[in-house]
Amino acid sequence: MELIASLPKTTFWVGTIALVSAIACILALGIAALGAIAGTAVAAPTPNQPDTEVGPQKSYDGMITDTRCGAKHSSAIGKTAADCTLACIHGGEQFALVDGETVYSLEGETVQLKRVAGQRVRIIGALKGSKLSVISITSITSLIPQRSRP
Repeated sequence: MELIASLPKTTFWVGTIALVSAIACILALGIAALGAIAGTAVAAPTPNQPDTEVGPQKSYDGMITDTRCGAKHSSAIGKTAADCTLACIHGGEQFALVDGETVYSLEGETVQLKRVAGQRVRIIGALKGSKLSVISITSITSLIPQRSRP
């Protein structure tokens, strides 16, 4: 008789454990599926994104300026190219390298770029679309030997 009386209690606990186990499995599968979907969304580039692949490191020569003025600084303001560049940068523009007819937006250490603003430079960097990631920068002006005056 005791066996029959304990049967409903045992069935209740077995059923409860089975139900909780089933819910845990369903939640684990749901979380795994969400993780897989999120991982795929991060890894797959969308067609509307610009090409962010970094090219190989190369050497670029040109003049450090800003994206507003480019190679033509306004003489009306009475400032040097360096002062004009720094004023435009302070006003929200980005540093740029003018190499002939090509203008590259620069990404890099702002302190280094401010130091050579308005000067001819040689940049070692990697091109990413139209942005040039600066790895190193050297003033070409300082490399040109100065002639002594007679």
